[in-house]
Amino acid sequence: MVNPVAGIGGPVALKGSDGPDVQRLAGARGSRPRAHERAVRALAHVAAARPGTTVLTVGGAMGEAAVAAAGLVPRVVGAGAPPGRSTGVDTTAGVRAMAAAGADLVLFVGGDGTARDVCAGAGEVPVLGVPAGVKMYSGCFAVSPAAAGALALAWLAGPVRTEEREVLDVDEEQVRTGRVEPHLFGLVEVPVLDGRTQARKAPTPASSRAAVEAAARGAVRAMQPDVSYLLGPGGTTAEVARILGVPFTPLGVDVVRDGRLVVRDATEQQLLDVVAAGPARAVVTVIGGQGFLLGRGNQQISAAVLARMGPDPLLVVATQEKLTGLAGRPLLVDTGDRAVDGRLAGHVRIVTGPSTTSFYPVTAPENEGAAPCD
Repeated sequence: MVNPVAGIGGPVALKGSDGPDVQRLAGARGSRPRAHERAVRALAHVAAARPGTTVLTVGGAMGEAAVAAAGLVPRVVGAGAPPGRSTGVDTTAGVRAMAAAGADLVLFVGGDGTARDVCAGAGEVPVLGVPAGVKMYSGCFAVSPAAAGALALAWLAGPVRTEEREVLDVDEEQVRTGRVEPHLFGLVEVPVLDGRTQARKAPTPASSRAAVEAAARGAVRAMQPDVSYLLGPGGTTAEVARILGVPFTPLGVDVVRDGRLVVRDATEQQLLDVVAAGPARAVVTVIGGQGFLLGRGNQQISAAVLARMGPDPLLVVATQEKLTGLAGRPLLVDTGDRAVDGRLAGHVRIVTGPSTTSFYPVTAPENEGAAPCD
């Protein structure tokens, strides 16, 4: 099941892709969806190991096209929707049709909004998300398309352990007014393999506020004159903005230089312009519980933007508690560009306080054939 417009709002700073008005605006701003290509990446792993496999799917861009492009055989059990007109209702109906046809695992391509629609139609059938949206707080996604494909293969070989996971989402209209409050919309069974299934986003506890402030002060101290800093989303980066005394956009990217705000809520194209004008670094933090640095909620800092930066494009800031909470699992990057992901993999210096840093491993699961991260 593919949500054809998943992720289209991210690069153009729309905080999500829910609703036809947002989708039209994103298209008018030059954004394009990436769900089809990420679906093909996931299914290609199945095709390589089990060519000729028949896959239950929905017609056209909602699944059939991706199954065929990956070299598998589509068995269409739902009509889908006309191009450019799919809705959440179509997703729910398609998932119900697949479940009724005997599917014992539903792969879906999208973000948290798609997960909500899938949850409404899956019943007790396990589901697994191929990440392609803007918001992915839920714990029902694989860490990358390749990981989803590897998990699907493991499922076919069976058995694979499943866990009950939460489907979470935020109200995009609230986000656009500065409120980021994920809500629980349901529970689904999800196949789980270490390093391949994404954890749900863990909130920063109130007791960590002093540590967040200390880490943010360290990031501010590390900033150099005449360098543009792209402040990505997150509570720690919000604290960086507060210390600098500049506005901050939840789920957005703001650009500061020499302590002043120069671009608020930037799109990918605006960030490309900033990077072309002079030295720049992206200030990003670690998503608690998940470990992602890039590819979850900060799609404006795209592979194209990162590719045009210098050899050290990231200023990573996080509390030591957040790193400890990963229990040794590496940080993750999933920009959609394997060359950029490979450049970022290895180890990264993380600012954890005014005068403290940590070196921590970074992996690109899309480049590793979805090998377990631990």
